[in-house]
Amino acid sequence: MKFSELDDDTWAELQPFLDTALLPVSGLSGGETPAEAAEKIGRTGDWLSPLEASFRGRTVTLPASHYDGDPAGGAARLEALCASIKRQGYRHLIVVAGNGGWTEAQLPSADMILQPQAADEAPDPERIRQAVTALWKRSSGA
Repeated sequence: MKFSELDDDTWAELQPFLDTALLPVSGLSGGETPAEAAEKIGRTGDWLSPLEASFRGRTVTLPASHYDGDPAGGAARLEALCASIKRQGYRHLIVVAGNGGWTEAQLPSADMILQPQAADEAPDPERIRQAVTALWKRSSGA
């Protein structure tokens, strides 16, 4: 579900089931042309779509963090955001960065960073589903 689909009553009812937050991270620095910004945001959406389609009843897509800059400059701010999101009660937090470059060391509050390993890598929906399912199984002890 997207955050905008939840009101206070719906959230109170569904919160026990929506245990995984999806945080889209676009990686904009502010120096992009409109076309470059649209491309980066679209690429992040390409990596987010398989998660939203496969796990609608268990995930909440949060507002995107667009102007977090590159991983080297924006890591401390993004990690603080991730820690704050986890304190809201989500059991899992998945950072979805369609432009890559983030590391687990930079974002220790994130349970998973879903991102391309190469600049031209396209998302593989089956691999994404398997990775998220494995995350959930590890945390449940299964």
